Amino acid sequence: MAAVRVHGAQILPHITLSISISLFMQMTHPLTGPPTHGMPRHATICRTDSDTRRCLRYLAFFDNKNNFVFIGDESVRLLYERFIEQLRQLPLSSDEDNNGSSRAHDDSAAVRFEDNKLHMLAQYIRAEEVSPSLIDRLYRLEAEKQLSSVYVVGLTYSGLLGGNITEEVLRQYSANLTLLVAPFHRLVAQTSRVLWKLADRVDEEKLPPAWKLLLNEDIDRLNHVARNVFRYTEATVWESAWHIANGLLDAAIDGHQLCAHGQRLEVQLLWNMYCNDYMNYNDGTCCSSSEPHTTLQIVAYALFGVCITLVCGMCLRRWLLHLRGHTLYVPLQQHQPDPHQHQPNSGGRGGGGGPTHALSALIMDYGTPMVALSLLGLIMAYFYLCDRTNFFMKENKYYSEFSFWIPVGYVFALGLFFTEDSRFTKVLNRDQTDELRGWILLVVLIYYMTGAQRVLPIHMHIKLLISGYFFLTGYTHFTHLWQTGGSGSLFVRFFQAMFRVNFLSVLLCFCMNRPYQFYYFVPLLSFWLCIVYFVLSLPPRISSASVDSNPLHYLYLVCKCIGCLGVITVLFMSEVFFERIFVTRPWKALFVTTDDDLHEWWHQWKLDRYTVTFGMMYAACFHIAQKYNVFDDNNHGNMFARRTSISVTLLALLGVGIYTSFSFLCRNLQNCEEIHSYILFIPIVGYVVLRNISGILRTRYSSFFAWFGRISLELFVCQYHIWLAADRHGVLVLLPGFPTLNMIITSFIFVCVSHEVHRLTHILLPYAVPNDWRLVMRNFFIFLIVLIPVARSDGMF
Repeated sequence: MAAVRVHGAQILPHITLSISISLFMQMTHPLTGPPTHGMPRHATICRTDSDTRRCLRYLAFFDNKNNFVFIGDESVRLLYERFIEQLRQLPLSSDEDNNGSSRAHDDSAAVRFEDNKLHMLAQYIRAEEVSPSLIDRLYRLEAEKQLSSVYVVGLTYSGLLGGNITEEVLRQYSANLTLLVAPFHRLVAQTSRVLWKLADRVDEEKLPPAWKLLLNEDIDRLNHVARNVFRYTEATVWESAWHIANGLLDAAIDGHQLCAHGQRLEVQLLWNMYCNDYMNYNDGTCCSSSEPHTTLQIVAYALFGVCITLVCGMCLRRWLLHLRGHTLYVPLQQHQPDPHQHQPNSGGRGGGGGPTHALSALIMDYGTPMVALSLLGLIMAYFYLCDRTNFFMKENKYYSEFSFWIPVGYVFALGLFFTEDSRFTKVLNRDQTDELRGWILLVVLIYYMTGAQRVLPIHMHIKLLISGYFFLTGYTHFTHLWQTGGSGSLFVRFFQAMFRVNFLSVLLCFCMNRPYQFYYFVPLLSFWLCIVYFVLSLPPRISSASVDSNPLHYLYLVCKCIGCLGVITVLFMSEVFFERIFVTRPWKALFVTTDDDLHEWWHQWKLDRYTVTFGMMYAACFHIAQKYNVFDDNNHGNMFARRTSISVTLLALLGVGIYTSFSFLCRNLQNCEEIHSYILFIPIVGYVVLRNISGILRTRYSSFFAWFGRISLELFVCQYHIWLAADRHGVLVLLPGFPTLNMIITSFIFVCVSHEVHRLTHILLPYAVPNDWRLVMRNFFIFLIVLIPVARSDGMF
């Protein structure tokens, strides 16, 4: 029989699912039998010795006591011995020696193991059945105030081997277990965990003579009693251990003793349960407890609940008014009445329009802020259900060349199929920029879904695509100012851009209890938008009209670009100076992770530190060349003469080829990313030239990619919670056992939700950022006032 290998351990295929089921259940539900949904198919159940050592040292560093208490019969004693065996085999760190850092005390009744370096105390208490002495021992353990302990308890009754499990025996067994509920409750109240280990089934054909009277039917009846007793208590039935023993029944020693391999698996599960909540492993199926909700989350969802309640009340009122024959007025911009449609009789009971008019009366408010907020509340609830609870399964990503390149090829085939003529002939017109953002995001999404970051050439090309997005940001915003000269309020346009970029991310920070830096792309984009608008708004404002009236503005433009590059270089060359700026309160919380670490922001910032400035410089050179008729993109023809076009095309191909060759030849990730920051503009400019040099290519675009490009930002942010899962380490599973169908379903929901969030954002935009700069400042200050209590609770002040 083939075996499935998980972190060096072999698990028989027919028990893999059972282990995964129980892993999920022991983390989420106090007491249940085998679940029918919500469990990972490929749970990571094995941790290396170094992982265990790291966990214990991490907890010991914060002065956490690692206490384990095993209470029960022979099966629990064997589990304890295997547990101690793994502790003794853990590699010692450089500051530890083998001279007495751990010691064991053995006697017939109790066994203790201590490790002072790791603050570890493990002990075994023998008990065949529930007795007054056992109850008293549990109360004494509770009186010791050993917080965050783990108690593994498993016992039946002394006459088990005699068989003949009658109803009277079961009633007495139930009564005895009920006596454990109170001490278990008091132990759990001290933040301890109590696991009840069920009796393992046996191989009746291999049992020795002393065990021949024991039947699996009797064991199952005893376990059923235990499940019923502890079903609604604070204890947790350790179902995974039972599934492991049942799956390895053929390998049981003497038909009743779990083999060494099964004991090791149980110990590994025990360590997973204990460590996963603390260590934040990079694993999509790492079973850990659901995150506790915060006060901010309660307030956020309560406000959404109020909005939903008000909207439901409004809809109900409109429905009742319609039934009473009242005329419901609909704004002209939202509903155009049909002159041929029958009007309801105002004197009739219930009206004459039927449900059609009532439905139109409800639709009239579909674009109002209150309805938009209500829909956002429902969407946020779905986000929370998918990623902050264990209601749905999560799977790990599994990379293969097939899993990455087939979707990429399929997406580009669809993109080429849906091509049409563009309304524009300009280089990087609106259709082109939407198309470019669209296919960039689709490839990036496939990259994250398949876990292709382990392949360095793919990783570097994805970084290039993300850099292209930032390059396009610098280009488009410079182009707008160059063409309009800042007519209207540049201040209002800046806040509109910031609202569109940040609205969803800030909302998710409140509702999902994640730091702003968690959505790293949005902080980067927001930061560079601030830089772009600051540089462009510095006097004098430079535009196409201003350089005509004053050629000295060309020099000012060069000085702005050089100054921007100089400041960025100074920040890059002095990491200490960089940290002093970005860890300054109160904006420190915007740039650090949950662990109060600035490294992620530093890494992402320096990777694209010149990209936006390159985009502005390219836009400046492009528009100046266009101004002096170096090329002509006002028609459907080619931009250059034939010979010039061939030469420029070859240079563009060479630029793209240089970067591709570099990504394959570079072997060190750190060196690759450092060089990437200086040469990224070469392939990006090369792509822009290849895309636009021919009039046929320039005047056509992919409507498929452009549609996705218009919701690209929402796609990037939403993927964290409703497409991927476990902080983007895994994949969300709505339909277990059917990976292809599950991918279709989750992708469809993901795209629809992203599109709806994009629509709702644009509905709320004019209310949050009006066209009057005074109203914008008012709303901004209101937002800052709302943030003050949040900032104080997070330690920003």
